Amino acid sequence: MNISNKKHFLTVKDHSVSKETFELYHDADLDMLITSPQPSLDNLGKYYESEDYISHTDSRRSLFEKAYHFVKNIALKNKLQLINSEQVSKGRLLDIGAGTGDFLTVAKENSWETVGIEPSERAKAIAVSKGISFVESTNELADASFDVISMWHVLEHVPDLDYQIKELKRLLKPTGTLIVAVPNFKSFDAKHYGAFWAAYDVPIHFWHFSKKAIKVLFEKENMKLEKVLPMKFDSFYVSLLSEKYKNGKMNFISAFLVGLKSNLKAKQNFEYSSHIYVLKQS
Repeated sequence: MNISNKKHFLTVKDHSVSKETFELYHDADLDMLITSPQPSLDNLGKYYESEDYISHTDSRRSLFEKAYHFVKNIALKNKLQLINSEQVSKGRLLDIGAGTGDFLTVAKENSWETVGIEPSERAKAIAVSKGISFVESTNELADASFDVISMWHVLEHVPDLDYQIKELKRLLKPTGTLIVAVPNFKSFDAKHYGAFWAAYDVPIHFWHFSKKAIKVLFEKENMKLEKVLPMKFDSFYVSLLSEKYKNGKMNFISAFLVGLKSNLKAKQNFEYSSHIYVLKQS
C-alpha cells in the first residue's frame, strides 16, 4: 500500500526484538495506520524470534504468563459461545493464525470440524500434539467450504491485506460467518501510551485498524459488517506490556488503572482496546 500520500502519525520502536524504529502513516480514507518500512517476507521471521511472543507458546514461567493463560481460558469459552450463536448448525471451521491450537481444540471438542493455518512451526507442533489438523495455505482449500472463518489478532500481521480479504470471501459459504479480532489504535490506552503502546507491535503489525477501516475494506468485497464486540481484557494485557516498554517493568497497578479507564471511556465512545468484528456475505 502506497504511503506517499499518507500523513505521518507516529514514530514507534520494536521493543521486543530488534529495537529498530518504524513510522506509522495515517490513511485518511480508511482511517487506518500503515507501518513503514514493512519487512520483506524473507526477513519477517526474525521479528517473531522472541521468547515473549506468548501466543506461540504454552509456557507458564511467570505470574504474567499464568495470568495470560487464565484469561485466555475465559476468552476461549466466549469465542466458542460466539461462533455457536452465529452458526447454530455446527460445520467446518477454519482458524487462520491458529497458534498453539487452543481455540480449535475447544471447537473440536464441541463437534466442529476444524482446520488451522499457522506459519510458526513451533506453535504448530504444539497444536498438532493436541490433535489439530493443518494446511499450509488457503490455496489448498476449496471455494465456499467453511461455515466459520476466524482470525484472532491475525489480520494485522498479513502482508498482502487485499489478497487476504479476497481469500476470506472466497472460502466462506454464502451463509457463513467471518470473525476478525484486531487491536484498535483509537482506544484510550493507545492514546495514553502513544509510541509505547504495545499493540502497535511493529513491524509484525503491518496495519492498525479502526472500525471504519474494517467496514470499508470488507465492503469492497461485498461483505457486510454485522456486529462489533469489545475485547475488554485486552486493555489490561496491552497496558501491562506498555508499562514494561515505557518504564522498564510491568507496573500492575498503573496498568490496571489505565485498562479500567480505557474500558470505562469505551462504554461512551465504543473505542475499546481491541474489537471483534462479525462479518457476513452480502
